[in-house]
Amino acid sequence: MDYSFSTWGALLGLAIAIVLIIRKVQPAYSLIIGALIGGLVGGGGLMTTVDTMVSGAASMMSSVLRIMTSGILAGALIKTGAAEKIAETIVDKLGQKRAVAAISIATMIICAVGVFVDISVITVAPIALAIGKKAGLSKSGVLLAMIGGGKAGNIVSPNPNTIAASEAFGVDLTSLMLKNAIPALFALVVTIVIATLLARKSSDTIGEADVETSGGKSLPNFFAAIAGPVVVIVLLALRPLAGISIDPLIALPVGGAVSILATKNWRNTVSFMEFGLSKVIGVSVLLIGTGTIAGIIKASALQYDVINLLEAMKMPAFVLAPLSGILMAAATASTTAGATIASQTFAPTLIDAGVPALAAAAMIHAGATVIDSLPHGSFFHATGGAVNMSIKERMKLIPFEACIGLTSTVVAVIVYLIG
Repeated sequence: MDYSFSTWGALLGLAIAIVLIIRKVQPAYSLIIGALIGGLVGGGGLMTTVDTMVSGAASMMSSVLRIMTSGILAGALIKTGAAEKIAETIVDKLGQKRAVAAISIATMIICAVGVFVDISVITVAPIALAIGKKAGLSKSGVLLAMIGGGKAGNIVSPNPNTIAASEAFGVDLTSLMLKNAIPALFALVVTIVIATLLARKSSDTIGEADVETSGGKSLPNFFAAIAGPVVVIVLLALRPLAGISIDPLIALPVGGAVSILATKNWRNTVSFMEFGLSKVIGVSVLLIGTGTIAGIIKASALQYDVINLLEAMKMPAFVLAPLSGILMAAATASTTAGATIASQTFAPTLIDAGVPALAAAAMIHAGATVIDSLPHGSFFHATGGAVNMSIKERMKLIPFEACIGLTSTVVAVIVYLIG
């Protein structure tokens, strides 16, 4: 076994990063500091530690570029009102009697077409709260419906976590998105069931102050709203359908441009692009910080020790895929960071063990949605704030979110086993 750092050093570095994040130190800096301390304590020496951190960050650049260009699509969907129109249409078609299902499906679709999961929740929240108030639903049930729908959509989307996993395993992005389609549907069903029960039983009702209006903003028609996402889906589908490879680096901004043109907002293209960049710059910087700790973990004895532990427990090698996704996402409180670290660290090990790259990437990706919304991450606070929920009330939803993520993970494993 050839490694530069000890397992304890890597774990200590990760623990320090988590503590710093919880203490509200900027997440990217927390990860960098954790990586530096972990490398030094792990016995690598200053030069080796810094070189490993730099190479780890460098390995993230292809993902960072794709994520930055995806901001054009995200900015276009949000600022043109396309995302809100898609959500509104879905809710209207399904009606108030199916309010929870409508809210979940709307959030799932918004996230699945490329909008970040926290932004998807924030986008749907005003409509969801209005529908929830009319239907007499609780705030907890409405928020869980959005979060669960977002989790389901996230594992079949061209979002940063999917891009990172596909890059690490060298698999086609569209193929990875399609691989988790069945797990996503199961997660959606479980979301609707749990959120419906919670929406009726929980006592935190939606008040007048919680309901926001669109402020008279004129939304595009539905066909103009879906034009951009449809173009992205078609372009990404060309590779499996026709053998024509269109990289997400091209497909995502093209979809954004189509959305801007279809909604007749071309005069605002520059401002929409700037808005989109503001939404992805945070995760882009986070990925660079993530790369430093991922580099240390990848160059440590951790993966060998985990493999040895699994072998001692008589567990099959493929269990490492979902387990690593679960643990790394919990450690970073981020689907993107968790999927990235787990993929970057364990891809060679899983492939060498005979687990197909596409299946391993899908299981890691699904696993990263189980306990990714812990309080030391931004998703926890962004989603709670979207419905004016206190931290104490927001904490109560974590077990339900974990159940939804675990559903998609278990189904992803089953799909691998029977596939």
